[in-house]
Amino acid sequence: MSDIYVPKPAELGYTFGGREPVRDLGPGEVRTVYTEDCFGGAVKTIDDLPTRVCQMPYLNPVTGPFYIDGAEPGDTLAVHFLDITPARDWGVSSTFPHFGALTSTHTTATLQPPLDEQVWMYPIDAAAGTVRFQARESDHTVDLPLEPMHGTVGVAPAGWQAISTITCDVHGGNLDTPELRAGTTLYLPVFVHGAMLALGDGHARQGQGEVSGVAVETAMHTTITVEVIKGASTPTPRLETSDGLLSIGCARPLEDAFRISQHDLVQWVSELTGLATLDAYQLVAQAGTAPVGNVCDPNYTMLARMPKALLRGAAAYEGAHERLRATPRPVSEVGVR
Repeated sequence: MSDIYVPKPAELGYTFGGREPVRDLGPGEVRTVYTEDCFGGAVKTIDDLPTRVCQMPYLNPVTGPFYIDGAEPGDTLAVHFLDITPARDWGVSSTFPHFGALTSTHTTATLQPPLDEQVWMYPIDAAAGTVRFQARESDHTVDLPLEPMHGTVGVAPAGWQAISTITCDVHGGNLDTPELRAGTTLYLPVFVHGAMLALGDGHARQGQGEVSGVAVETAMHTTITVEVIKGASTPTPRLETSDGLLSIGCARPLEDAFRISQHDLVQWVSELTGLATLDAYQLVAQAGTAPVGNVCDPNYTMLARMPKALLRGAAAYEGAHERLRATPRPVSEVGVR
């Protein structure tokens, strides 16, 4: 059985960096953690408007940080998600004033008023594997696939910085990509001793782009294991799945996030295969895809993906993903509420 950690409210974090660890986690250990939703559980009904029941900066709480034994600056931390299971049988979403891709913001100012603030409740049926959309102004309902993921995972940034959990950068953070699901390995650069890993912002599902600024938010029971890859350089967060390698770019404007992700994937493919840079560039240009993470947070998230089948057996990080995904999954004793 895995070690289950449920944080007390005072143990939840709102920054990456600037906090003491809540627990240690050794490479190869398996740990199940409870994470809150982005509203800290305060939005429970359609009448609980986030601007009334939530308070800045106490949004997007994370569980942790965990001190990773043996992790030192210059290493890479591999975080593998063995299981991500909703801890509730409901989730919430909303429109939020001056937040989201289709409204004015403090950086894109217009004279139009903000969008109306509304909340949508989403019943979660874990047995059926569905999340039910229910329209607010009609009887339209539709069942969507339940696809649990984490929006926010990261480590302490460099230079003693403390960065809000609402944003993302090379340390990870609020990446908001549906690719952060069970079975995926996330590679993060280590900037401080112990890495200081934290995670939160569970989504029962999210469309690419997180266009409204809010996914189907819910608490999670998440089981992870980690590995420290000594002396390995990782310039920006990367993902590995059973069939793909993905580089993540975080920036504004969106085209810079796109360029960061594509540039890193070209370099990664070149390193793994021995291809010359322009040959790797050509392969990525013709065979790669570009999933969108978020277009609403302080930094946007873009991904560049390459099918592993095209890399002629090259193994990233000396096969870390395959080692981690072979970790036995514990029998869960946690349930929904």
